[in-house]
Amino acid sequence: MLSRFFDRNTESTRPEAAAQRILRHSGGWDAIRKHLCASSGLRILDAGLTSASNINQLTEMGHSVYMVDILADVWSDEWRTEPDDEGNRAWRIEEFIAANLTFSGRPFDVVLLWLTLDYLPEELLVPVVNALRDVMVPGGQLLAFFNIKLIPDQMHYYRLHITPTDNIELQLAQPFRQQRALTNRNIERLFADWGGLKQFLAKDGVSESIIQR
Repeated sequence: MLSRFFDRNTESTRPEAAAQRILRHSGGWDAIRKHLCASSGLRILDAGLTSASNINQLTEMGHSVYMVDILADVWSDEWRTEPDDEGNRAWRIEEFIAANLTFSGRPFDVVLLWLTLDYLPEELLVPVVNALRDVMVPGGQLLAFFNIKLIPDQMHYYRLHITPTDNIELQLAQPFRQQRALTNRNIERLFADWGGLKQFLAKDGVSESIIQR
């Protein structure tokens, strides 16, 4: 699991620990990287925490990149209704999608979704996947990572930085709480309306998928 790259004690919460970047091999990123190197002028959506190094590297490769921090937006409490008589609150899903996942009709060739889906509220999971499909070109590729075990107290959320190699860099980020662990079958069902799915299994308990629009 990704959490074992860092100590699970108080050291991991210190600023210097959070600033660390740990290298991790990624078969999914390697495949996307080769696709990006073989192409030019692609539109890329990075849907994880903002990374200046990601922006710099992608633009230096000749592509345009747009950043959207889905999790920070959805957990900001802006998209919840007021409590009803029983204290329940609903998600204003359509408003969230309209504000965060519409891009003036300009579709993307590649989406870097990273770990986002594991940390979304349940009500937002399918709507976000559908919204991403709507903003991609036919044949476009989406890269997503999935924790294979549900251990909310241990599955930390990471900012992921790309590199010019088949590695990515992990950096501890906001303490979003893991909401789910999707099996390969769950992933296949979630993306059933897409064009294709290639899965990679890493040794650290994280699966990777490239899903074709």
